Amino acid sequence: MNTQSNSFSESLNKQTVTAAAMTSTRPFYWSVRRELWENRFVYLAPIGVACAFLFGFIISAFRLPGKVRGLSALDPLHYREAIAVPYDIAAGLMMLVTILVSVFYCVDALHSERRDRSILFWKSLPVSDTTTVLAKASIPLVVVPLLTFAIAIAMQFLMLLVSSVVLLANGLSVSNLWSQLSFVQMSLLLLYHLLTAHTLWPAPVYCWLLLVSGWARRAVFLWAALPLIAIAGIEGIAFRTAHFAAMVATRLIGGASNTTMSQPNVFPTNPMAHITPVEFLASPSLLIGLLLAAAFLAGAVWLRRNRGPI
Repeated sequence: MNTQSNSFSESLNKQTVTAAAMTSTRPFYWSVRRELWENRFVYLAPIGVACAFLFGFIISAFRLPGKVRGLSALDPLHYREAIAVPYDIAAGLMMLVTILVSVFYCVDALHSERRDRSILFWKSLPVSDTTTVLAKASIPLVVVPLLTFAIAIAMQFLMLLVSSVVLLANGLSVSNLWSQLSFVQMSLLLLYHLLTAHTLWPAPVYCWLLLVSGWARRAVFLWAALPLIAIAGIEGIAFRTAHFAAMVATRLIGGASNTTMSQPNVFPTNPMAHITPVEFLASPSLLIGLLLAAAFLAGAVWLRRNRGPI
C-alpha cells in the first residue's frame, strides 16, 4: 500500500510540475500568436515578395537553355557563379524584406496599443509586462528570420524545379545544375546568415526601436532616429569621423558578414564560404550589442508598466 501511495504521489507531483510549466509558457505563446494576428504583414509581406520574384523567374526561365549551352565550356566555379545569380538575388531580396518588416514592426509594436488604447484591455489580462515585451521582441529576433528562411527556401526550391523542367524539356541535363548549386549547403548557409547577421547582430537596433515605441507619443521613427543622427553629427563635427553612423548601419543591414564568414565579400549562400561561428559568438562587438539589447528591453518593460495610453 505504501508503495502504491508513493507511486501515486510521485505521479501527481510530476503532473503538477508539467501543468505549472505549461501554465508559465502559455501566456508567452499566446502573446506571440496575438502579435501575428494583429500584424499579418509580418508573414504576408515576405510571401508576396517571394511570389512576385518567382513569377518573374518563371518568365525568365525560358531563356535558361540558351544560357546553359553558352556556359557549358566554363569551369565548375565560374559555371556556379553564373547559374546561381538568380538564387543569390532571391536570398538577398528576402534578407532586405526581413530588415524592412522588422523595422516597421518594432516602430509600431508598443506604440499602437497605446494609441488605440487597447493597452487598457491587455493589461487587464493575467499576462506580465515582461512576457508581453519579450513576445514582441521575439517577432523581429526569432519569428521573422525563421519565416523568411522558410519562404526563401521554398522559393529557391521551386526555382530549381522550374529550371529543371525547362532544361529537361529542351533535352539538357540537370545534373550540373543540382550539383553546382549544392542546395542543402546553400540553405544551411542562408539559415546561419539569417540567425547571425539578421538576428543576433542587429538585436540592439530592434530593441532600441521597441524602447522608443513604448516612450514616444507620436512620430516614433523620428524620435528613434534623432538621437542617432545627433551623435553621428557631433562625432563628425568634433572628430571628422563617421564610426558611429557606420556601426549603426552595419548593425541594421547585417554587416556581421565580416565576422560570420571568413570571406567577407562572398555572398552568404555561396557554398565556397566558410562560416566561423566561434569567432562570431565570442566577438566583443556581439556581446556588447546583446548587453545593450537587454538594457533596452528592460527599459521597454518599465515603460509599458508605467506609461498609459496616449
